[in-house]
Amino acid sequence: MENLGKIKADTKESFYDMLLPALEGLISSEEDSLANICNTASLLYNNLDDINWAGFYIMKDGELVLGPFGGKIACVRIKVGRGVCGSAVRDKKTYVVPNVHEFEGHIACDSASNSEIVVPIIKDGILYGVLDIDSPIFNRFDEVDKIYLEKAVEVMNKYIKWEEIARV
Repeated sequence: MENLGKIKADTKESFYDMLLPALEGLISSEEDSLANICNTASLLYNNLDDINWAGFYIMKDGELVLGPFGGKIACVRIKVGRGVCGSAVRDKKTYVVPNVHEFEGHIACDSASNSEIVVPIIKDGILYGVLDIDSPIFNRFDEVDKIYLEKAVEVMNKYIKWEEIARV
């Protein structure tokens, strides 16, 4: 596949309006779910501005285990209910955290991270993991990011067979 290049846009909404079709084009013709998750992590990491980590934690035997990502070395295992990722799993909802240092139980995998968004991956009522994105900028993520990153997970759910990767 040809390199997509960095997506450039005037507004956050128009950026995501270009990112979502790029994501769908990237993963729709590939049947290997792991390859698709890897490319999704790369697409997000290389296109979102002001982030230092983008990737996935996958449910395996009752806890989150590190999956494909872009960024520095990360925590490998996260218990349900711990940190932002574990809270998103426990509560089955997206967390937008403006300042991770004020989040009770935050797990500091990278001391440079100051804000975070975590979107649970739920398909057919089953929680398979989370999409996790960190930023060194406080208040980096907002409602627009939440809406569009939840849509990105919906796009992924159309093509990725999470049951081949997760152990729920």
